[in-house]
Amino acid sequence: MARPRQHAPDALHAQVMHACDEWLAEKPVHGLSLRALAREVGCAPSTLLKLYGSFNNLLQHVNVETLARLQHTITSLVDDDPEPWLRSLARAYWRFAEQDCYRWQLLFDYPLAQEGELDQRQSDLIEALFTQVEASLKAYQPALDDLEARRLGRTLWGSVHGLVQLGLNERLGYWQGQQLKVDELLDQLMSTILAGLRHREAAT
Repeated sequence: MARPRQHAPDALHAQVMHACDEWLAEKPVHGLSLRALAREVGCAPSTLLKLYGSFNNLLQHVNVETLARLQHTITSLVDDDPEPWLRSLARAYWRFAEQDCYRWQLLFDYPLAQEGELDQRQSDLIEALFTQVEASLKAYQPALDDLEARRLGRTLWGSVHGLVQLGLNERLGYWQGQQLKVDELLDQLMSTILAGLRHREAAT
């Protein structure tokens, strides 16, 4: 039997991430296995176990990559005015999930890492995303203190994420025989939240 090809760890990791990317572009993660990935990159399953420790850790690296892509998507939204930036963010979140739905599904179907370097990398990426949202909310309504902005950032994310998740599953319902559209519901959500923040300014 021929020996599997030898790979430097960084090169092997890049190959594994590429193989996962190709799989998730077309299929959900549930059919993916360590053995299938090893076969795809030309190594033994034990080599991947040595590199990652477990299949779950391997998938956590995919989640780190997904979070990094999401962060890049958000940082590419260039607008100094917080209102159009927040609206663009909600729409970009939906497009990201819609266009890469299986990678998106993996991010939320599997628990995030609980300790070590992977946990820190994931936490740093998630915190960076929320920091941008909180800064934009405070720019829109300077009366918000840090705690209020933090809570509102999470509330906004939870609301947007819920609509996106329901949209992916086609569970948002119909109006006059037509499916309700996620982007229109997101615009309505943002209008409601931003109007509430404007009302607070008027009340103070």
